Amino acid sequence: MVYTIRVATLEDCKDIYRMIMELAKHEKVSDQVKIAQRDLEQDGFSKNPFFQSIIAEVPEQHRSKDGHSKVGYALYFFAYSSWKGRSVYMEDLYVMPEYRGKGIGKALMSKIAQLGLAAGCNQLNFAVLNWNKESMDFYLSQGCWDVTTGLDYHCMRCEGPALEALARGDPKN
Repeated sequence: MVYTIRVATLEDCKDIYRMIMELAKHEKVSDQVKIAQRDLEQDGFSKNPFFQSIIAEVPEQHRSKDGHSKVGYALYFFAYSSWKGRSVYMEDLYVMPEYRGKGIGKALMSKIAQLGLAAGCNQLNFAVLNWNKESMDFYLSQGCWDVTTGLDYHCMRCEGPALEALARGDPKN
């Protein structure tokens, strides 16, 4: 299969948003998506972007059954580890179902690794759902390892009213 991997542009936000919704549906959390296309445009393509993205695109003759030529994306940002230094965090890696198994996911992930190394990063971090064995197997086959079993860490989150209370110095008990 012929495809290209390229840096996303502002014009790609419509397709990135479409694929974010497809990914959320696949992960059975569509109701959790709270952003809109305009948020992607502002947060990824402003003077100081919060994230960066790459796109997998196929030629016209290989468009999806729904007419899409943009068939995968990865969304990432740079972070810092107090132990290891610069790192890149892959928030999303998604390939439309009809294009899986053709090397596109591997190419997207490889491109993020290249971009991370070029920026001086020494690790790539991401999360995968417990039930998503297919993705877990894919990541393991790429040389990745499960930090939760290796280092016994848990990924934590604070959001919504709890985040606001924490910011006021009045966290909930």
